[in-house]
Amino acid sequence: MPVSTYHHGDLRRVLIAAALDLIAERGPAAVSLRDLARAAGVSHAAPAHHFKDKAGLFTAIAVQGQRMLADALAEELENSGDLRLLGVRYVRFAAQHSSHFEVMYRPDLFHQDDPELVEARARTSDLLRAAIPGDGRAADRQVLAAWSIAHGFATLRRAGNLAHLLPDRDAEAEFAEIAGLLEMRTRNPPA
Repeated sequence: MPVSTYHHGDLRRVLIAAALDLIAERGPAAVSLRDLARAAGVSHAAPAHHFKDKAGLFTAIAVQGQRMLADALAEELENSGDLRLLGVRYVRFAAQHSSHFEVMYRPDLFHQDDPELVEARARTSDLLRAAIPGDGRAADRQVLAAWSIAHGFATLRRAGNLAHLLPDRDAEAEFAEIAGLLEMRTRNPPA
């Protein structure tokens, strides 16, 4: 874990960065507050001051990830409002922030009822919902379908399960094309 000894400043940020590096290397199960404290050169009790426990650390990572994802979606919504391009942003986020993504959708790791997390997740959901016209159950189902497609593609890509299907293809462009095919199919259902 490439972490320099902590001297002063924002210990919370340093510990989150160290945890993200460790998650990228070995997964969330490898994270321990004691190891993070040792890597930062602080007492083993110092991380508990900021996070209370390991779930608190993962909650902070999930909050940070949801906020970054929401910012990316908001930017795309402002630029285009195109649901497919929101999906591309989602796929890109999963690739660029894989450690956050790994934690954000693992409710067994964090405190699900944390107010900051609830707020951040709601903002992400609201932004996706804003790209779907209409109200009611049909629109809610479209949101769920769009999220499922983007999340499934991103998860398969991160795990290396698409390499044989997209050996030399840009995954983001491929996702946009696939999402477009599905969109056309819903507009022109088979007879």
